[in-house]
Amino acid sequence: MNPDAATIAAGAPIEVDLTPIAEGQDIKVFWRGKPIYISHRTKKQIEEAQKVSLSSLPDPQPDSARVKAGHDQWLVVIGICTHLGCIPIAHEGSYDGFFCPCHGSVYDTSGRIRSGPAPSNLPVPPYTFVSDTKIQIG
Repeated sequence: MNPDAATIAAGAPIEVDLTPIAEGQDIKVFWRGKPIYISHRTKKQIEEAQKVSLSSLPDPQPDSARVKAGHDQWLVVIGICTHLGCIPIAHEGSYDGFFCPCHGSVYDTSGRIRSGPAPSNLPVPPYTFVSDTKIQIG
């Protein structure tokens, strides 16, 4: 017995199979009516996100606080710009992260704001790893 579409839209947890997401690829799913980006980060993207000086960030947060321990390759963020609620584009902008074309906010591969009018990082939704290849959001 699975919940109906109205229950899922109201906030029931969703499971996402990570197996088909290639390294360097992003997918977008919806949870509670919000777009969720799931990024399978490359080694280079992870290293770049980890070496950023926190003092250079408008909303300082280490990469390790934005991913699950042992699963650094997976970034899960709510894809809503923290400026005015637009939907940023993945793999765009100066940091190969996310770019909001509406007003120019640029986020890095950890979803942290790097430049533009957005006041804070892309939020990380509540999620857990059910297995090495599956997450539950919510």
